[in-house]
Amino acid sequence: MEASAGEKRKARKKRFKEKLEQLLQEYNNILIVGIDNVGSFQMQKIRIALRKKAVMIMGKNTLMRMILREQILKNPKLEALLALVKGNMGFVFTNGDLNEIRNAIVENKVPAVAKSGTIAPVDVFVPAGPTGMDPGQTSFFQALNIATKIARGSIEIVNTVHLIKAGDKVTSSAVALLGKLDIKPFFYGVVVNHIYENGAVYPVAILDVTQDELLEKFLGGVRKIAALSLAIGYPTEATLPHSLSFGLKKLLALSFSTAYKFKESEALVKAAATAATAPAPAKKEKEEKGAQGGKKDDKGGKEKGGKKGEEKPKEVEKPKEEEEEEDVGAGFGDLFGGGGDD
Repeated sequence: MEASAGEKRKARKKRFKEKLEQLLQEYNNILIVGIDNVGSFQMQKIRIALRKKAVMIMGKNTLMRMILREQILKNPKLEALLALVKGNMGFVFTNGDLNEIRNAIVENKVPAVAKSGTIAPVDVFVPAGPTGMDPGQTSFFQALNIATKIARGSIEIVNTVHLIKAGDKVTSSAVALLGKLDIKPFFYGVVVNHIYENGAVYPVAILDVTQDELLEKFLGGVRKIAALSLAIGYPTEATLPHSLSFGLKKLLALSFSTAYKFKESEALVKAAATAATAPAPAKKEKEEKGAQGGKKDDKGGKEKGGKKGEEKPKEVEKPKEEEEEEDVGAGFGDLFGGGGDD
């Protein structure tokens, strides 16, 4: 006797529940993926790429939520997954390298035409150049406010056009234009949205952060803590190297000024004493060069002085002053009725 449709459905749900419960217990890491606009053949290729590395599972959201709520009683960390079970999604379970699994999923993409009403995942640009369309279709481009010209019997787009922005809905006119130009602007595939790792949930963008960037951020935080601790005089592990360095410098300075030697300061005091007794050849060379330069300047000054002495009689500044004084005196003489000659 064949089982009814209801019994088959119950059997499928039971098998799915047992499989999901087993995966939740066996694996610590889960990639939460979106499967919008993904075909069955593409899903098959992704499953083949993940074979022996990860397990992909998808089902009805209500059923997965029910199973998760039951498992939360045994493992409370799974509660973070409940909010992520929405829309067309699935789980990819793995205990391997998350970056490797993410790349294996994302690499399987197929080009697709734009569909009216869908959300554009990326920006779409129509390149400038010939379109291969006859001049009779110029009005179509005019309706879209796209500048064109006629060249060699076909329509040519003058400038690159930003037709669709990422996150916007695709309009029917944009779909018609892309169809006429035979442009497939989108690549559809499984998209990794979030990562669940042993109870913690974070965006997939965290996987793009390299180890060097993490180390740089960590050291930046240590430097800030050290600076703050030194400023307020509060000792911490971050300030320990700086405190030891400052203390040694003070001890060396004190040893140098008081001639009190200890093991670390012996080399410094000896080097300072050697430098004090040794001649300074560089200083002597500078002094000799300065003396030679002074002699040249003296010669040049004498020559310049001689020339200036010869030129001084030619100056006419003094006669000008005398003329001005004579003019002033003559004016006052006439005013008081007495001339200078009388």
